[in-house]
Amino acid sequence: MSIKVVTGKVRLSYANVWEPKAQTEGAKPKYSVSIIIPKDDTATLEKINKAIMDAAEQGTAKFGGKKPNLKAIKTPLRDGDIEREDDEAYENAYFLNANSYQQPQIVDKNVEPILDKSEVYSGCYARVSFTFYAYNSNGNKGIAVGLGNIQKLADGEPLGGKTNASDDFKDSEDFI
Repeated sequence: MSIKVVTGKVRLSYANVWEPKAQTEGAKPKYSVSIIIPKDDTATLEKINKAIMDAAEQGTAKFGGKKPNLKAIKTPLRDGDIEREDDEAYENAYFLNANSYQQPQIVDKNVEPILDKSEVYSGCYARVSFTFYAYNSNGNKGIAVGLGNIQKLADGEPLGGKTNASDDFKDSEDFI
């Protein structure tokens, strides 16, 4: 059983939501996204922390029949100020990574499907649904996050350092 959470306004990073990518050579491709949650979004953070505890409770069978100490297993919510201190997009934020073998439904503010792949990208703002569940695989124990759906709320500065071609190539008259 999994526990579902829907965020408040978050920022997407490493958004592989249109085409699945394999995490490692030979692995099955997955859709994935890093979800950046502002530290002042206490409502979303409370829902996430409760879902992590509930997933640990529901997953006791995977943890030898008892609820584990959350400090002894891998949990998904991470502090951007500590783990991504050189990346200003993660400043004053927590983040978690979610993935799925199924493509998420991607909709706009009016819950209409977004078909233009350039509309949802690393850096835009959205609400995201995901589920938490316990795992115990190859000696690794923890709580994982399954990607649900994405609702784009607003544009944002694109992440990843990619520039716009119109900015790079202002005038080509000199080369003709």
